[in-house]
Amino acid sequence: MLFNDPKTFREDMLRGYVAAYPDYVVEVPGGVARATKMPEGKIAVINGGGSGHYPAFCGIIGDGFMDATVVGNVFTSPSTDDVLGVARAVEQGSGLFIVGGNYAGDKMNFNMARDILIEEGIDARSFYITDDVASASPEETEKRRGNVGTFMVFKAAGAAAAAGVSFDDLVRITTKANDRTRTMSMGFRGCTLPGANEPLFHVPSGKMEVGQGIHGEPGVGEDNLKPAAEVAQVLVNRVLAEAPADDSKRIAVILDGLGSTKYEELFVVWGTVRQLLEDKGYTLVEPLVGEYVTSLDMEGIALAVEYLDDELETYWSAPADTASFRKGASSMASGERKVYAEQFEVVETFVAGSEASNAAADYLVDAFGRMAAAIENAEPELAKIDGIAGDGDHGRGMVKGSSFALEAAREARSRGASAGSVLKEAGKAWAAKAGGTSGVLWGSALQAAGAVIGDTADEYTTHTVANAVKVAYEKMLSLGGAKRGDKTMLDVLIPFGESLAVSADKNLSIKDAWIAASVVADESAQATANLVPKVGRARPAAERSLGTPDAGAVSMALCIKSVLPE
Repeated sequence: MLFNDPKTFREDMLRGYVAAYPDYVVEVPGGVARATKMPEGKIAVINGGGSGHYPAFCGIIGDGFMDATVVGNVFTSPSTDDVLGVARAVEQGSGLFIVGGNYAGDKMNFNMARDILIEEGIDARSFYITDDVASASPEETEKRRGNVGTFMVFKAAGAAAAAGVSFDDLVRITTKANDRTRTMSMGFRGCTLPGANEPLFHVPSGKMEVGQGIHGEPGVGEDNLKPAAEVAQVLVNRVLAEAPADDSKRIAVILDGLGSTKYEELFVVWGTVRQLLEDKGYTLVEPLVGEYVTSLDMEGIALAVEYLDDELETYWSAPADTASFRKGASSMASGERKVYAEQFEVVETFVAGSEASNAAADYLVDAFGRMAAAIENAEPELAKIDGIAGDGDHGRGMVKGSSFALEAAREARSRGASAGSVLKEAGKAWAAKAGGTSGVLWGSALQAAGAVIGDTADEYTTHTVANAVKVAYEKMLSLGGAKRGDKTMLDVLIPFGESLAVSADKNLSIKDAWIAASVVADESAQATANLVPKVGRARPAAERSLGTPDAGAVSMALCIKSVLPE
């Protein structure tokens, strides 16, 4: 795979993308936005997610589609700050609609940004797409993730907004499109992250993955590799199994190559897919065969269908003009350019702290240094663990989060920040720069802990530290929706905090208490191998994770151990 530096792959990609399509897009803080003005009074519609999916998500910005895209690191949710940057760039007083896939990190960051915008007086709403039939049963559709069908739902939302519908109707139309869209996928080879030496997962010879996601996740199971016609039969049967009761027999269809499946191969499969659908009495409305939602260089295939009614068919067939997808007359190149206002960073000022807090701040900066080094050394192993049932991006996300936290801690300390403020600034940077589920959780937890530690204490006791850790994991519990036993980093942080509290009651020093609790953290991380994930991207492949510890739990234990100097 071609790259300059894996750490800047997103930034380098965006720079080149904007240079390739200047008539369509410009770079804004957090992502890219349309280069031309929106019609006055139009509701701004933005999507977002990790990079690695082109032409989704940033390739569909333009007339009749999205107005902007929030772009995260590869397969990693954008941060709340990224969402706010893009939202503030395009919102023009008529409201803002954020549409994304149903992933924990996306939902947390998008919803946090939405709530901030609402507090600022902006009518902001969010919606999450659940088209992937393999990821949960029909009785639990709210747990399904977004897949190739996201393209169809984005198209409905973008076309409806371009038509000038009310905000309530825009939400209704998007909801209907999501409720009537189904996707099924098969995988033949895993994708490889920038800088990695091998794919996130390996498909055994003669086998194929069944129901894999679009973030490098393996499937929910394996099957024997089948001829193209039989693969087509499996895909068609699965998406038709949940036809709505008011099925009009008119469907939009996408057969997607996911990144490395060649067009000739797709055409072989499409010949059977079309015949099977027509034999079932369906009329195919402007079907698409090609790459629309990819997963870097994954080799696989996905079939998405949208069960149309008259309203949805109008929006599926409506004109669109974007860098990667055009339908109808082109208009973007001749549109009036939009000039985006610059967004300036606010520099934090700090009050003088106590002697104890300043000494603790120096220790914390050193601790963040040890933490960042430990995580960087462990990145390949963390990626490998995460790739068993997840999307393999945890190592890269932790490297970015810990390194940016270290940079922010050093900068804050150089400007006079004491212990509590150092933790808060590190947390802000972690959440803003790393993105993803772990980014917002780590960032929010550090900020919560910083509020407990403060800048003015005359001394810090083991009780203080234990209380800060408790507040940190309580913040994670309230934000993420996971609980102890769900195979997450909480399965380490909670027992670690409880051990600190027990040691505090025994009057142990902070150092002795931390050493004892670190042992508990390490044991707890290994014990997650016996748990089945109940939330997050690993959940659909839960059974396959048995015997492997959770990557977030392992990295949490590693961070805890690295805090103490050798």
